[in-house]
Amino acid sequence: MPGFKRIQRGLRALLGLARPDDAWAREWLLVEEYALFRALDPRDREHSVLVAKELLKRYPKAPAAVVRAALLHDVGKTVRPYRVMERILTALFEPYLPALPLEPPLPGWRGAVQVRLYHERYGRLMITDPEVKRALAEPPWKDRIQAIDDEY
Repeated sequence: MPGFKRIQRGLRALLGLARPDDAWAREWLLVEEYALFRALDPRDREHSVLVAKELLKRYPKAPAAVVRAALLHDVGKTVRPYRVMERILTALFEPYLPALPLEPPLPGWRGAVQVRLYHERYGRLMITDPEVKRALAEPPWKDRIQAIDDEY
């Protein structure tokens, strides 16, 4: 996603303009998955619902586990507070981010870099359903969700 879109989404978050459709997400998610979803900040929840709805537009016969995966694709961002400015800066400078280990969790900006680099892996560790994990980890659904995610 171009830097402008990331900045625009960050400003929406700062201004409290995100309006996630939590009721729609609740219809798709299992109880424990909905708890993970609700841990996301409102901007991430709004984004995840947009990704899932677009997935259904493009692939109306997508299995329910894949829709759930689209709704949960960013839950790894909840492993630590991930502030708006950290999100914007780590996204803009992603090609220049240092290689950091997945573990242990690091403090400060290095922790924000870890979230940017590894949130997908952190999320798969948090999700228990093997079908949802597979949709996030393997083609073709992983690639389809990623392509839509990049657009939104």
